[in-house]
Amino acid sequence: MALPPPDPQFVLRGAGAAVHTLHFCCAGQEPDTPVLFSGSENGLIHVWNLRTHRVDTALDGHGRRSVYCVETMGGRDRLLSQGRDQRICLWDLAEGRTAVTDSVCTERVGFCRCSLLRVAQGRWLVATAAKGLQQVQVLELPSKTSVCTLKPEVGAKLGMPMCLKLWQLGCGSQPLLLAGYEDGSVVLWNVTMGKVLSQLVCHQEPVMSLDFDSEKAKGISGSSEKVLCIWSLNEQQNLQVYKTHELVNAGISGITIRPDKRILATAGWDHRIRIFGWKTLKPLAVLDYHTATVHCVSFSDHRSARERLLAAGSKDHRISVWSIYTQT
Repeated sequence: MALPPPDPQFVLRGAGAAVHTLHFCCAGQEPDTPVLFSGSENGLIHVWNLRTHRVDTALDGHGRRSVYCVETMGGRDRLLSQGRDQRICLWDLAEGRTAVTDSVCTERVGFCRCSLLRVAQGRWLVATAAKGLQQVQVLELPSKTSVCTLKPEVGAKLGMPMCLKLWQLGCGSQPLLLAGYEDGSVVLWNVTMGKVLSQLVCHQEPVMSLDFDSEKAKGISGSSEKVLCIWSLNEQQNLQVYKTHELVNAGISGITIRPDKRILATAGWDHRIRIFGWKTLKPLAVLDYHTATVHCVSFSDHRSARERLLAAGSKDHRISVWSIYTQT
């Protein structure tokens, strides 16, 4: 008989608004305890202490406009955030600093989270929805140099980019971008050449979230439908549907594959977090705690099994933190 799903290990309260993004950082002064960053609808970024379950620092750099992407850049003191104020902000939090050190104006209002990729020591690429309706801009950081603007062919009707994932097979290899669009397509772009390598219609509705496993050359996407689509990338760099999985309730806000590539989690409009085995997409658990839409899910990348945490942020202003399937 299957065990009942667990309760959260603990719940973080104090965000003060709907939580739209979460990011763990496990590189810090206390390597056994990850730090959790959250971005909220009230424009604040909170740095959570997971020992005390309280906010250590609150960062205010987006003019009280919703923050929907937070990522660290090589350590807990270097931070990137993106908000509805049309800015991507860079932060240096060393020595207690709390001010924005640099920013990029995206000239685009929307909820498409940017994607960050480390390509060399101290050098990063960031992809973000551009000013042009169907376009994606790729910049190099920290120089803010434009690398390219990815434009669909004339006549293509992809609609707006909804979600982005920069990746590369190995250090030094060509950066690639997976983009989910308003028309339900997932498109693979060669960033260096600025051209489409493959396009696959995965959904009948806009692609709300995707994640990709470069080791297995396999990805997953969700939309407002009741379907998860799993797709693969063959040696000719063509995307193809691998399998689909029908959900009980419609609407996926976020999808993330755990760093060890064993399980994945989805954030649902039905207030629930669903856990699947990544190899087979076998449903493993339904985590039912929140009282409103779950906007985001994030796994810690800690190497210690007992510290493998899952965090979920919701419209109900709360962050639930879970310890599940910790065995490696």
